[in-house]
Amino acid sequence: MAKICSVILAAGEGKRMKSNRPKVMSPVLFKPMLKWVIDAAQGADIDRICVVTGYMREDVEQYLSSLRGKFHSVFQPERKGTAHAVMMADQFLRKYQGGDVLILNGDAPFIDAATISAAHELHISEGNAVTVISAELQNPFGYGRIVRDSESGMLKAIIEQKDANHRVQSIKEVNSGAYWFDVDALLSVLYDISNKNAQGEYYLPDAIKLIIGRGLRVNAFIAASPDTVMGANDCVQLHTLNTMARERILHHFMAEGVDIPCTDGVVIGPDVQLENNTTILPGTILRGNTTVGSGCTLGPSAMVTDCTIGENVVLNAVQCTGCEIGDNEIHGPFTVVQPKEQPTP
Repeated sequence: MAKICSVILAAGEGKRMKSNRPKVMSPVLFKPMLKWVIDAAQGADIDRICVVTGYMREDVEQYLSSLRGKFHSVFQPERKGTAHAVMMADQFLRKYQGGDVLILNGDAPFIDAATISAAHELHISEGNAVTVISAELQNPFGYGRIVRDSESGMLKAIIEQKDANHRVQSIKEVNSGAYWFDVDALLSVLYDISNKNAQGEYYLPDAIKLIIGRGLRVNAFIAASPDTVMGANDCVQLHTLNTMARERILHHFMAEGVDIPCTDGVVIGPDVQLENNTTILPGTILRGNTTVGSGCTLGPSAMVTDCTIGENVVLNAVQCTGCEIGDNEIHGPFTVVQPKEQPTP
């Protein structure tokens, strides 16, 4: 298998968030958007990851140091576009010449491992220099459109909304901003990208245009879910991401036999594991790396973070963090369960 790596773009400030944290650290279901993206890459067996930092870099680097795995990070002192961000990872990329690099946006949390892997399979099987991950939207306004060759079906161009004529604007397939590049092809054009545009910035889709101009193969892989392109530029859009993620997780667990008779106030984080025949009552929030056995009743109004809960446990109006709760235990109401003290060696 070819050498593969990933570069995650995480330098943006996100001024419209009006927040005291970097944009990529904005949480979706209590988990930073950046971590959603990292988990997707690692879920696709990519463990060599470079994160391009910028605004409040120390916060991002500190967070990366708290995670399992080793992450390379590079600093983009001035935000001059997506291609400029990739230029900051030049030395990292050169270690993987002869292989492929996955480039992701750190503020697009709904990219998933299955999409990444399937896109790479297409990339390899077709011998592509670039494979764009795309999605089909009912309302594609504002996104770069994927224009395909009428005969071969291969990607011919990515045309931005402002440059699109009426025919192109009718295209529903859009660029997600996630790409598989042949590393050598990317490096061969990266420094030929021009910043002669209204913003004076270097844009990564221009690398694709240059690669197409050199006669190399370029295609697009259509993701199964249109959510792949979703991001957030302000807290209203962040709320939308939270709502979508919450509904998706609740529906998943209900389909797996978890009883949630009323979803009011029920929030379950993306890393929570629940066994079937458990009941979740209103106002219950499950966060972090929490696991719950079968036959439990959690809630109403239980707050559980990073806990291991056995079978047939009842938590009624209880708060617990970092606890291990054994089978058949009953707690509540209005109690705080503390972690059990470790015996002195």
